[in-house]
Amino acid sequence: MKALIIDDENKARRLLQRLLEEECKEIDAIFQASDLLEGIAIIEKEQPDIVYLDIEMPKYSGLQILEFFEGKPVSFQIIFTTAYSNYAIEAFKLSAIDYLMKPIDVQELKQATTKAIEVAKAYTINHKLEDLKKAFSQLALNKLVVEVPNGMLFISFEDVILFEADGMYTTIYLKDKTTELICKPLKHFVEQLHNQSYFYKPHRSYLINLKHIKAFSNKDGYHLIMQNNKTVPVSKTKKEEFETIIKQVFNN
Repeated sequence: MKALIIDDENKARRLLQRLLEEECKEIDAIFQASDLLEGIAIIEKEQPDIVYLDIEMPKYSGLQILEFFEGKPVSFQIIFTTAYSNYAIEAFKLSAIDYLMKPIDVQELKQATTKAIEVAKAYTINHKLEDLKKAFSQLALNKLVVEVPNGMLFISFEDVILFEADGMYTTIYLKDKTTELICKPLKHFVEQLHNQSYFYKPHRSYLINLKHIKAFSNKDGYHLIMQNNKTVPVSKTKKEEFETIIKQVFNN
């Protein structure tokens, strides 16, 4: 955990640093700033988890700190340190973790710091989870995630030739000539891929990737030949629709 002490009094900064070093072992890096502007620069560079902030300082009050972060995420926790009790309400309006009166009581410092550390850890975990969620959301744009007996497979849409229903199971045929039997009905994949325009359901038992069609035949009934030479029937209700689409696209 990183901490920053912002106070215009050198003696107050040194005393608080000594107390933190002796009583708050989870804090392993402590920075100091003599005014708010210097503190802002350190925050931007070092990204501290906790800021111990004096209120009455020359030029800028500690209560103005959030004015320098408008439109930016604030990831640090604030603990105000002041000799004046009349600022308490304003301090808590800024969502401060705590408000410590000078001279600082050691037990109150430890309690406030413990609380700040817990909140900082929770923020870090939530932030990492959000980043991970965004990463997986990007992955979901071009990958299919399927559960298999020993875990999960992340399959590129481009690698899927077709899905074939088998009762409550579905067989996935892949470009590398392998297959995967998944314990999900075909309906599950139809719903999951409804926004992927190149997946098409020519028959109630099949969902195909249009990019992997090799031929369309009307010999002995209408059917498609896929790149892996798998034959996929085209139902009577889909035949006319399919032929119309093909003509409109390839005859233009």
